[in-house]
Amino acid sequence: MKVLQNLINGRFVEANASERLDVPNPATREILAQVPLSGGEDVDRAAAAAAAAFESWSQVPPAERARVMFRYRDVLESHKDELARLVTLENGKNLDDARGEVRRGIEVVEFACGIPTLLMGSVLPNVSREIDSEMIRFPVGVAAGITPFNFPCMVPMWLFPVAIACGNTFILKPSERTPLSANRLAELLLEVGLPEGVFNVVHGAKEVVNRILEHPAIKAVSFVGSAPVAKYVYQTAAAHGKRVQALAGAKNHHIVLADAPLQKTVDILIGSAYGNAGERCLAGSVVLIEEAIADEFIQRLTEAVDRLQIGDGMEEGKELGPVIREEHRARIVHFIETGVAEGATPIRDGRIVDASVGKGFFLGPTLFDGVKPDMTIAREEIFGPVLSMIRVRDLEDAIAVANRSELGNAAVLYTSSGHAARVFREKMQAGMLGVNIGVPAPMAYFPFSGWKGSFYGDLHATGRDGVEFYTKKKMVTTRWLHD
Repeated sequence: MKVLQNLINGRFVEANASERLDVPNPATREILAQVPLSGGEDVDRAAAAAAAAFESWSQVPPAERARVMFRYRDVLESHKDELARLVTLENGKNLDDARGEVRRGIEVVEFACGIPTLLMGSVLPNVSREIDSEMIRFPVGVAAGITPFNFPCMVPMWLFPVAIACGNTFILKPSERTPLSANRLAELLLEVGLPEGVFNVVHGAKEVVNRILEHPAIKAVSFVGSAPVAKYVYQTAAAHGKRVQALAGAKNHHIVLADAPLQKTVDILIGSAYGNAGERCLAGSVVLIEEAIADEFIQRLTEAVDRLQIGDGMEEGKELGPVIREEHRARIVHFIETGVAEGATPIRDGRIVDASVGKGFFLGPTLFDGVKPDMTIAREEIFGPVLSMIRVRDLEDAIAVANRSELGNAAVLYTSSGHAARVFREKMQAGMLGVNIGVPAPMAYFPFSGWKGSFYGDLHATGRDGVEFYTKKKMVTTRWLHD
């Protein structure tokens, strides 16, 4: 059985761990490897290596750091199919979704290639008589990233390429559920000549996270995961004097107006709600549909749900793969049971899956009608292939319902009306909006900008926010004296 190792100071080494977890293929339950649950000592070693490497790496000219990113981009391109297959193996999503994940990760590396321009400061000469002022950016030091299982390739690449290009060194704590992609990304980084200690990987669970949050050498922490853990990470790391960006959970509302092209809307919504088995923070979760078209729309949506092909993501044509683990499957089933108990109508019940699909952690697509805004399935993040339908009077009613949510990651409007789209843009309390776009994920040069309980911090991941997060500013005011 392959046991994964940590990457510390440019070398893969055994973890100081007494416990290991199996890493199964969610579609087959075949054990792919074992991941060590490292201890705090492993974090200490990684932090020491990263702190030592920072002294020299931070002095490397930005253009030279950009060349490392250019080489990394090229090697990622040449290995993109391998990486996609690895994502499907350990996460379960189908190959098309995995290929899209790898592509979006590479786009962040491409953004980081522009770091010489992105790091430029600003100058105001003669701010006062014979006095000049300039603002210069500097890296913050050792940064750490704690990433989730649902995008094991993309989310780490949201973080470390920008951090490293800015002159920081980095420690990655990938999800213990999907650790294989992280190690492969690290191997490819070493291939392109990244100096020892600039990038480190420490596998583990809560003990590793807690040590990262309190370690004095780590100056910045990025986290992506559930809302309760994000809040804990933010509060704990901030209490130890670190800058923090913590991307949290979601309950994304999709509003369907009567003037929307119904079949195209159905097709978009199916991909949003059931792609990646609903295990993404931009997945459609609640549909707020105008009463006038609700019956026809739900009929079309039900027919589309029935056409979904369930199975191993490695197989051509499979659209809905397994969820990540049996315990997560049980959690989703509990939400479905709660929805039924609270009076919602399951038009399609995902608990019923044909045995021919396989022995993986499979759930079918669930579709609820008759959902009320105060029901559990309408309020809490399920993170699975469950879609709830709420009937509303109009756009104003829909926005009012959606804005009650404590979370504000994303929202989508389906319409042919420019006026409705503008009202939605102005009044919707979510950080990422889509108009006829099922998954409104910003491109790499924009911030991933969740609102409310979907984000803790000030500067978001990716784009210029990422550069701002991984740099600190120094102001220099100069006067040259002369006789």
